[in-house]
Amino acid sequence: MSINLTLLLVMGVLYAIGIYLLLERSLTRVLLGLMLLANATNMLLLATGGYSGLAPIFNKNIPATEYNDPLPQAFILTSIVISFAVTAFMLSLIYRSWLLSRADHIQDDREDRRVANQALFDAEEDSEIAVEISDFHENNQPAASREMIPGITFKKPAADRNQADRPATGKDTA
Repeated sequence: MSINLTLLLVMGVLYAIGIYLLLERSLTRVLLGLMLLANATNMLLLATGGYSGLAPIFNKNIPATEYNDPLPQAFILTSIVISFAVTAFMLSLIYRSWLLSRADHIQDDREDRRVANQALFDAEEDSEIAVEISDFHENNQPAASREMIPGITFKKPAADRNQADRPATGKDTA
């Protein structure tokens, strides 16, 4: 199978321009980038289909090697439907944005700036947990001998909590 270099070059250019447009702040450019990516993917699927052949309609007199592969064609049709749905959704977002703010340019808000300026280390997410502390973890050791993470307290079992919550009546129930 020979590779069509022109087709590969056009696909590469479409992918490059599509990704570049996706990184823009304008919703219209993002839409154009998505459309270019979808078309480049359709060309990629078309190239994987191999040489052109006969229509994939079965006939006993024609050998199987003469047929064209119908699977890439089905993938292309699926890709066209998906890209149409994404394009329609993006057009509705662009229209709604235009109605609300008379612009399709996405701007940074205060929360975006706060997230961009925060530290890279988050003590809650990035700290290492040495032991399993889940309530669902089977741990037969007594609570006093367990290795605990600083700042995390041991939960009492439900039976101990029920005993502690009962008011003292002064009567000995033993």
